Amino acid sequence: MIDYSDVSGCYVLRPWAFFIWDMIKEYMDEKIKQMGVKNAYFPLFVSERALNMEKDHVEGFAPEVAWVTKSGTSDLAEPIAVRPTSETIMYPFFAKWIRSHRDLPLQLNQWSNVVRWEFKDATPFIRSREFLWQEGHTAHATSEEAKERVKSALDLYESVYEELLACPVIKGIKTEVEKFAGGDETTTVEAYIHGSGRAVQSATSHNLGQNFGKMFKINYEDEVGGKAIPWQTSWGLTTRSIGVMVMMHGDDKGLVLPPRIAPIQVIICPIIMKNNDPELMKQYYNKLFYDIKNAGIRVELDDRLNYTPGWKYNHWEQKGVPIRLEVGPRDVTNQQVRVVRRDNNKKEDIQTSNSNEFVTTIQNILTDIQNTLFTNAKNQRNEKIVKVYEWKDFVPAIEQKNMILTPFCDESDWEEKVKKMSRDEALRGETEEATCSTSVAAKTLCKPFNQPELPEGTKCFVSGLPAKTWVLWGRSY
Repeated sequence: MIDYSDVSGCYVLRPWAFFIWDMIKEYMDEKIKQMGVKNAYFPLFVSERALNMEKDHVEGFAPEVAWVTKSGTSDLAEPIAVRPTSETIMYPFFAKWIRSHRDLPLQLNQWSNVVRWEFKDATPFIRSREFLWQEGHTAHATSEEAKERVKSALDLYESVYEELLACPVIKGIKTEVEKFAGGDETTTVEAYIHGSGRAVQSATSHNLGQNFGKMFKINYEDEVGGKAIPWQTSWGLTTRSIGVMVMMHGDDKGLVLPPRIAPIQVIICPIIMKNNDPELMKQYYNKLFYDIKNAGIRVELDDRLNYTPGWKYNHWEQKGVPIRLEVGPRDVTNQQVRVVRRDNNKKEDIQTSNSNEFVTTIQNILTDIQNTLFTNAKNQRNEKIVKVYEWKDFVPAIEQKNMILTPFCDESDWEEKVKKMSRDEALRGETEEATCSTSVAAKTLCKPFNQPELPEGTKCFVSGLPAKTWVLWGRSY
């Protein structure tokens, strides 16, 4: 899926991976346009002055900003930052373009790359110094409109993960410690990787309030002739989504791809025997190929003679192709084909004499694989969500690769204490490198929208103060 650049933390997306990103992009782009959001493109670079205009925002990104300081052998008069995100690039233009209430809502989206010079160890797709993403930026006349856009963007991200990638996610709101720097509120979709017991922040949608409008002097004349500041949102999903899908569904044999995003949904592997009629075999498997292709299914034929059938099976299993069709001389005689599913390795022989029935069966199996991957992942996740009411039970539960749901006082000081205490207890006197991207510390993932009942008088699991909310904790990437 990738190759390694000679720049640490940067990767080449090979066609197999980029096809998946194209599928995500195609799906999202249509829905983004249906939301009334229009595509645009803004420069890669931002001036130091513009980047520093929103203090909280720049402080949140400062350690990750990459700077251009030279042109050839000459020093630049002013350092130029490579965008870590585009708020400070876009909003000076918002200030130019928004003059009247008639200019609202202004809703833009761009597909681009960003650079965040990560200090922590790089992980392909999950944590890299350059990545591809979609970022939406909108401005609205009312707070209610902005909140609705934040919600609709998060709903879109949920559908990308659950409908396309077959990855269940939990929707919620970030705590003050974890929210987007400079924003009022951050909503998130969180995924769980069963193999590692870690969570992944999979996409976020931010309510920026009027903070950036004030800093960038974005104001307009309202319907009664007064001056007003718009309410803004920003929201983004990245190529991290591919990494979430790979880790959630993959197994010891390699990738397991959901059919909806698989570059190849069906691979046909003929088994050529010396003593059989090669032309008769070729006519048969070519007919199967075109029956499937004409139904709109992404199918390929692997009739290479310099590889054994076993080598081909292993090759396509590693690449995660959902269905393998094995075609031997006996299958030609019996007008059948052996179907092998990648998700569970189940094998069955199905009849091919009726082309319509044959293709319908293949389509049904693809649908079942998509649904089965999602259901299995959801069940595995749900089995690893446990409630904890006292601190003594917290780290032992984390050690069992669980996500922990606790009653919490929702105070930032106590959140930071939990990070430190959970790290210290898990390390048992050992040390952890500052660059480690998989810390043993527990952190808040979100305050789930789907909140269990919180009886009056419930105490926070760590502070003993009155609990205000249920919070989901876990180790994360």
